[in-house]
Amino acid sequence: MKRFALPILAVLVAAPAVTARPAADEIRRQSSRVVENLLDRRGYMRYGEDGLHYAEACAAMGALRVARHSDNEGQFKRLVERYDELLEPGTDLISPKSHVDFSVVGIIPLEIALAKGNADCRELGLRMAREQWSETREDGLTRQTRWWIDDMYMVGALQIQAYRVSGDKQHVDWAGRFLVAYLRKLQQDNGLFHHGPDAPFFWGRGNGWVAAALAETLRSFPRDHPQHAEILAGYRKMMEALLPLQAESGMWRQLVDREESWEESSATAMFAFAIETGVDQGWLDRERYEPAVDKAWEALVARLDAKANLQDICIGTGQSKDLQYYLDRPRHAGDCHGQAPFLWLAAAILEEGAAPEPKDG
Repeated sequence: MKRFALPILAVLVAAPAVTARPAADEIRRQSSRVVENLLDRRGYMRYGEDGLHYAEACAAMGALRVARHSDNEGQFKRLVERYDELLEPGTDLISPKSHVDFSVVGIIPLEIALAKGNADCRELGLRMAREQWSETREDGLTRQTRWWIDDMYMVGALQIQAYRVSGDKQHVDWAGRFLVAYLRKLQQDNGLFHHGPDAPFFWGRGNGWVAAALAETLRSFPRDHPQHAEILAGYRKMMEALLPLQAESGMWRQLVDREESWEESSATAMFAFAIETGVDQGWLDRERYEPAVDKAWEALVARLDAKANLQDICIGTGQSKDLQYYLDRPRHAGDCHGQAPFLWLAAAILEEGAAPEPKDG
């Protein structure tokens, strides 16, 4: 099976062909359609009996950001109303179990608190962030540590949201400790990440979670923090690896380093979000990296159907030692695993480089 050349040759790879930067009105139009897609869903995407699914939580955060950056107060209000149930005592949308996939639901009330200063949302989100670290292991990491690469987002995003809302640097310390541990253990020499210690494949969405986690966390991570430099270096190493692996279509693949693998939408949106954030924040060279974002956006919009369901989204995927397992994974349309990063990407482009400022404690 033919594999792509990896980052050792990245400096020899030409930059992506120039694609026009999407107009803000077009970004608002397309992303608003995806927000409406979420609002039109009658029920919630659930994690069995364990409450709201992390994928819908991530889509909700993206939708709230799109509505805010589009000045769409009506959409924002309807989104807040959709997730009012999170605030109800004893709600079954919040699992009492300690698990990264359940804790990350706290990003929704924290995003509402950031925008509106809602005290109840603030209290709920900060409680969930603190509880994520209420029990630690001997190495100082949360008991929710699994060494699955998507954990980096579930912990990093929640803790940096909590820092944005509270200004409490304890959340930065927790996020930094966690991300550095995962970078040291799981990032490979080529800059990418195996799906897990016993799953030696560069799965697209798994790497997407990492890319999104690093970008989301770094955009508000204090530059004078002792772990900032190492996290930024890991981020840049990963972006260097990803750039030459983008297909001519603008997409990245289910297994990012294998050209026989199909083009997958959730990974593409996650990588584009991470790159867009890096360009906006000045971590990446705009001339070299921005065309990759524009190509990805164009390719993703082309995969939205009439109801704003994004096509070619890999279903939920556990770790495997079998290469064919990843290549044969079914693909769905409209799955929140893909809808979410499409919204993150749209919001990041609309945000024009502004990073959320942490509030006073």
